[in-house]
Amino acid sequence: MRIGLLTEGGYPYVSGDARLWCDRLVRGLARHEFRVYALSRSLRQEDEGWMPLPPQVTRVRTAPLWTAVDDGAAHGRDLHGRRARRRFTEAYADLARAVCEGGAAEGRASRSRGACASGCAEDGVNGCTGDCASARPSGRTGDYGDDRQADRFGNALYALADLAREEGGLGSALRSEGALRVWERACRTPGTVRTAHGARVGELLAVARHVERALRPLSLDWYEDAELGAVDLCHATAGGSAALPALLARHFSGVPLLVTEYGVPLRTHYLATADAPPAVRALLASFHGRLAAEVYRRAARITPGNAHVRRWQEHCGADRAKLRTVYPGMEASRFAEVVADAADAAEGAGSAERAERAERAERAEPAETSAPRRSEPGGAARRAAGAAATTGGTFEREAFEREAFEREAFEREAAERESAAHESASGAGDTLVWVGRVEPAKDLVSLLHAFAEVRAHVPTARLRIVGTAAGAEGRAYLEHCEHLAARLFPDDGHEDTRPCGDRPVAFEEAGAPDAPDLAAVYAAGAVVVLSSVVEGFPVSLVEAMFCGRATVSTDVGAVVEVIGGTGLVVPPREPAALARACVALLRDPARRRRLGEAARARALELFTVEQNVMAFDGLYLDVVSHSPRRRVLVDDRGAPLPFGTPAEARLPGNWTGPRRPLRRAPLWASDTTTPPAAPAQRPEPVGEGVAR
Repeated sequence: MRIGLLTEGGYPYVSGDARLWCDRLVRGLARHEFRVYALSRSLRQEDEGWMPLPPQVTRVRTAPLWTAVDDGAAHGRDLHGRRARRRFTEAYADLARAVCEGGAAEGRASRSRGACASGCAEDGVNGCTGDCASARPSGRTGDYGDDRQADRFGNALYALADLAREEGGLGSALRSEGALRVWERACRTPGTVRTAHGARVGELLAVARHVERALRPLSLDWYEDAELGAVDLCHATAGGSAALPALLARHFSGVPLLVTEYGVPLRTHYLATADAPPAVRALLASFHGRLAAEVYRRAARITPGNAHVRRWQEHCGADRAKLRTVYPGMEASRFAEVVADAADAAEGAGSAERAERAERAERAEPAETSAPRRSEPGGAARRAAGAAATTGGTFEREAFEREAFEREAFEREAAERESAAHESASGAGDTLVWVGRVEPAKDLVSLLHAFAEVRAHVPTARLRIVGTAAGAEGRAYLEHCEHLAARLFPDDGHEDTRPCGDRPVAFEEAGAPDAPDLAAVYAAGAVVVLSSVVEGFPVSLVEAMFCGRATVSTDVGAVVEVIGGTGLVVPPREPAALARACVALLRDPARRRRLGEAARARALELFTVEQNVMAFDGLYLDVVSHSPRRRVLVDDRGAPLPFGTPAEARLPGNWTGPRRPLRRAPLWASDTTTPPAAPAQRPEPVGEGVAR
């Protein structure tokens, strides 16, 4: 089938969000044809270029979301005629009133979250984290699912889309002074959220600019019959502006819509506008909530990446019957070598231990009774007592009990030595490892304070922080953490010239030329730690699980769902609890090994690329089977063509491309006079279909 893949700030660009899993999805579904429609976020992203595209990507269209194309008109005069301007004013006013009236619920939510804003800011995070108790969505359908307001918002959005298609765009109209006056009137109408009544002109300008940026896809030329109108399914890889073209393709051509979200745009807005004025925050939250509710209402299927995202989608009005959780797929092959090397090294190191165990067991074997080779704790003692009871002798009973307890103690000691040999062979030792993007939400400050307590109980412990600072804020936070580490551990300052492995705390940059591979970093750690206060899908935990490492993490986002009992979880912003969990694992190598093996088995079952590709392949077939396209082809005179769509168009796979050669026919049926026909060639991908 032909899939329209819609992205924002990611695939096919070499940088951005969700580019890796989109590339794995496209390459894993080679039998389908993909057309990529991408919205770029910056000029730098466009200059960096595209990723190498597989042959099944036959068309790529891009458009900038970071700038508006200036058509030379001002104040909305590009709309031809008074009727077009009146249609725009009416439709835009309906949309603004739906946003203002819908913002009342968000105003109440914002006031309920106001009590936690100061507490969240105490540890360096600006505004509410979105993960505190008062900010988490409930399981019921949210206020954005109101049918009357949803219909009003949707009708206004589609009216603007129809006008943009007829007029060739709405760019300058959305940036005009008339649009600002529409917002002023909408905020003064009865029923508007209280915080919007007193909105100033500067605040309304900020709202108008944000809405204009979000509605820029209305002016694109992607909705013709030869573009998105020709696909069998639109797959939006994110909500918000990325899903808007797919929503319009459904409106104009009836193309079914599949929405995948590994993060929630509404939650992202909550975090991004924490410092905005109350009126701006309430109105923009209402707009994003209405847009998300309309996307969820029109989608045939919705695939959240975890239960945390699923709760937010239900809060925004998503129908539970449409939801199906699909975990993101990650490449596990690059971590397989770590597990294999550690197993081989542990086997070599433990061979002597097993030989010694067998020799001691043979020496301890009594001549008249065959004792069990291995037993559970207390089992040997019970069996010895039973055997002694049958003999009835005091001396025999004491000998059996002593032998049983000695055997159990030896087996426990041997198991501990084998686990220690496994850890020493893998190079883990007493090292804690943290991997991720350095930013305040990761709460490295609490991790450093927790590690100070860990060092008090395990003096040989070390901490490796491997990551990259995210922007100017991340670099400043990294410098603050380095200074804090220098104060907590005086021997580990900037002037310390010892190797990273010998320092109590080592800061290493991921991706640097001299930086080790991530697989080697995980292999060198005994425990992988995550100390975040805000987290979506914890990629670093899944990578650690692939490497067979035990984890200690904070209870945020989808952490509990991902580890599923194969690691220790503590509350966020509690260094003491984090330290106790780390010490417990560092002192128990056997427990670390058991948790690591269980974590790897869980990761291989749920988070591989193969399961992700198979899930979406089944979803594509399911959506198309329940919502097939009914194309009505017409000739030059407008008369319908009953057989314009061939029957082969309903077959799965690329039936127009090259096929496998048939089985060789017998000699008596072969025709040596006619040469075989050459296979059909696949058309070259269209790589420069850029809409600017």
